[in-house]
Amino acid sequence: MRAILVRLEEGNNQTLGELNVYSGIERLFSCKTLELPYVMNLTGISCIPKGNYTVVPRYSEKYKNHYHVLDVHNRTHILIHVGNYKTQTEGCILIGKSFAYINDDELLDISSSRKTLKELIKVAPEGFKLDVI
Repeated sequence: MRAILVRLEEGNNQTLGELNVYSGIERLFSCKTLELPYVMNLTGISCIPKGNYTVVPRYSEKYKNHYHVLDVHNRTHILIHVGNYKTQTEGCILIGKSFAYINDDELLDISSSRKTLKELIKVAPEGFKLDVI
């Protein structure tokens, strides 16, 4: 299974994108993504660099079922997990159904994150290869 994360808007405050998961040429899943802006791949303040990664399932008490993005250069614990706001990313990838203004910071957030992550886990329970472009 392969996924492509297309970064649609890369700003000074955050990065908005779309994640599509494919089996061959058939698209099985699509959602929106929210990440930090790119800041030299610095831990905790930057999204990960564009590239190819392996994503595997992971469980923790904090995030429950989610994903771990492996082999990110000079970074560890890059996750795909539940969250709605830029302040919840810490360098990870948040997924949701759509972009929306939820809080009062004048930045787009993502909605239905928990439901969207559950749907992705049903589609790709074993993980996937991820291309970030």
